Amino acid sequence: MDIVALSRLQFAVTTMFHFIFVPLTLGLSVLTAWFETRYVQTGDETYLRMTKFWGKLFLINFALGVVTGITQEFQFGMNWAEYSRYVGDIFGAPLAIEATAAFFLESVFIGVWIFGWDKLSKKAHATTMCLAAFGTNFSALWILIANGWMQKPVGFVLRNGRAEMNDFLAIVTNPYAWFKFLHTVTSGYVLAGFFVMGIAAWHLLKKNEVDFFVCSFKNAAVFAFISSIAVAATGDFHAVEIAKVQPTKFAAMESVWETQKGAPMHLMLWPDEANERNAVATASVPGALSFLAFHDANAEVKGLKDFPKDERPPVLPVFLSFRIMAGLGTLIIGLSLLAVIMPRWKGFVDFKIFLFIMIAAIPLPYLAIQLGWLVAELGRQPWAVYGVMKTAVGVSKSVTSLQVLGSLLGYTALYGLLGAIDIYLLVKYAKLGPEKSHAGMITAKEVA
Repeated sequence: MDIVALSRLQFAVTTMFHFIFVPLTLGLSVLTAWFETRYVQTGDETYLRMTKFWGKLFLINFALGVVTGITQEFQFGMNWAEYSRYVGDIFGAPLAIEATAAFFLESVFIGVWIFGWDKLSKKAHATTMCLAAFGTNFSALWILIANGWMQKPVGFVLRNGRAEMNDFLAIVTNPYAWFKFLHTVTSGYVLAGFFVMGIAAWHLLKKNEVDFFVCSFKNAAVFAFISSIAVAATGDFHAVEIAKVQPTKFAAMESVWETQKGAPMHLMLWPDEANERNAVATASVPGALSFLAFHDANAEVKGLKDFPKDERPPVLPVFLSFRIMAGLGTLIIGLSLLAVIMPRWKGFVDFKIFLFIMIAAIPLPYLAIQLGWLVAELGRQPWAVYGVMKTAVGVSKSVTSLQVLGSLLGYTALYGLLGAIDIYLLVKYAKLGPEKSHAGMITAKEVA
């Protein structure tokens, strides 16, 4: 395997593993802040216990997420030094803001939240969790502004053999980045909702702390349902932006080979990339693809044949990732709606089949999110920065395939160990359930 493929594989492994933790951090921080806010508003001790129980799981996930995220930025200087030299003037700015402002904001307030239980007033303590939740999402914003620039480069000029920033405001207000941000964070909220519902369902099956976990389930169900609708809405607007600025990605997502107006959507479709056609294309809905792409049933959709072969993404993995992601998204909306309705029925905790389904559904948002990232990043290929810099050009000249392979194997082993630790800790504390009193916050020693 050549150095470009190995470097891409290494970055994919480290990024996708890191992103196992990120969406749960995004969503669980907001839910924990909500639970503590409800405690301050109502004085209900159940919400205080919920804050501490779900907050404990949030802290475990956050700690592992920080550890796995450290390697990300180092790779730009190691495996992707040429990329960093060429676009570092632009790409480095939002990453620097994320590290020096957003990450420190969330870290500081999470620290205050952990150690401030007996030192701050109820309102002040709840405020620290709200600020920590804001910090986690603010951190995601700057990372996605950086990624959004790679997808739709704006606010720069090519000068002295480099891409140099000339309009910071254009980069910060890049519509592609904002659609991506909204789509990503709301998907994290869905994941957190299903995470809470799944654990609550497990305890309800065992009739543990029924009132506590019914309350947790109800709150998470509403959160997940609203968020799943937001994911669908932001995904629709994001698809329009993709069709406009990344026509090759959109064509690969829907396996469109010929440019046409009023393009139909085929419900039964299978790409034949070798022959630049679709082996199967049936059950068509006239004009539906044009409407999806531009909100106009008569709009023209560009086909892959309009672009050179060396500027097209790999069609089958992008197509399959998008289709499965969309199918999972539809299933998630249905399950979250059912989760909102079911607790209203008498004897909800005795619907064992439904509770088993909600436990089994925990991985669905994880899978949908990972597939979404595959669509985003594979669909951009062969460009590191769309239309500006090819991926193959960005690889470091000073590293060898053997060095990249060695570090890839090392990262895989390390991340495998960290993943095992995370699963062990989450399962351990999730099974334990909430403390009988409200004194059960995770300790600093446990965090360490």
